[in-house]
Amino acid sequence: MRLRLHATPPENAAMLAALSEVLNIQTISRPYPDRPPSTRERIYIDAMPRERKESGR
Repeated sequence: MRLRLHATPPENAAMLAALSEVLNIQTISRPYPDRPPSTRERIYIDAMPRERKESGR
């Protein structure tokens, strides 16, 4: 799947870290800054869901 993150650079970094816990991130694009005066940027990622581990019931 392809996802777009649209936030400030620190917010995007935090979201990438959180998403990497549940997704296998394959590629991360370069940041595409919005036009001024916006402080946001767009980052595109290609990712797949991680395999779910079966509980040992």
